[in-house]
Amino acid sequence: MCRWLAYTGEALRPSTVILDAQHSLVAQSLNSPLGAETVNGDGFGFGWYPEDGDPGSAPAFFHSIEPAWNDQNLRELTQSIRSRLFFSHVRAAAGPPIQQSNCHPFRHGRWMFMHNGFLAGFAAMKRDLTFAVDPSLYPEILGTTDSEVLFHLALTLGLEDDPIAALGAAIRLVEEVGRAHGVPFAMQGTVAVSDGVTVWAFRYSSQGRTRSLFHSADVDILREMYPDAERLALFGRHAHLIVSEPLNDLPGVFLEVPESTVAVVDASGYHHRPFTAAGA
Repeated sequence: MCRWLAYTGEALRPSTVILDAQHSLVAQSLNSPLGAETVNGDGFGFGWYPEDGDPGSAPAFFHSIEPAWNDQNLRELTQSIRSRLFFSHVRAAAGPPIQQSNCHPFRHGRWMFMHNGFLAGFAAMKRDLTFAVDPSLYPEILGTTDSEVLFHLALTLGLEDDPIAALGAAIRLVEEVGRAHGVPFAMQGTVAVSDGVTVWAFRYSSQGRTRSLFHSADVDILREMYPDAERLALFGRHAHLIVSEPLNDLPGVFLEVPESTVAVVDASGYHHRPFTAAGA
């Protein structure tokens, strides 16, 4: 459906991973070996927390309906700024129109959200799911994607207090509504959420066959494994990447996130927890 990456750690020029890596996100927009679609050219998004911003400040955004590989502004921006935490997403539209309001990531206050996947049978479920969004949040739904509705359901159900429980409750609702409409496997996808300090990355589908998701190994371990890899000098000790698919071919650099798992990345590193809609 789409490809995405999330970075947290020492301040970094986003172009380092979005543009310059062997299998960068822009390269994946043209050729995605592990994706459901090879080409992800239906727009893109880039969201970042400014390097000198307060922890509670809102992220900045740049969205475009241009293919990521063809957008000079993306190059200028990601080569010019530095950020300690950023998201980027390249889109393969599966029905909703190609427009800026449908490009990920999405934002609410200091929170960012992006999704690779789909809600099966969304056309039949849309009314029920949208009406379940808190009325105060409803005006913030600017686009037409199932992903944005899922985000606002999670906000309605307490994302700002407990992201894991809230997304679990939102997915549980999606699955219940799906079954009522004859859709047995309503949820598919990987999701990234951040408050500007911590990143939560979810891999879950109702059928147990979720889109690919990986995260980088700790930088200290990578330096021991590849002492001659000059590129590792670009990253600080606390640099962490979560990606739809690996950014290079070096064994051990990217580790697969297990099925039905949430990977939490904070100042102390990675923490994995089982994640299911029933038991989140």
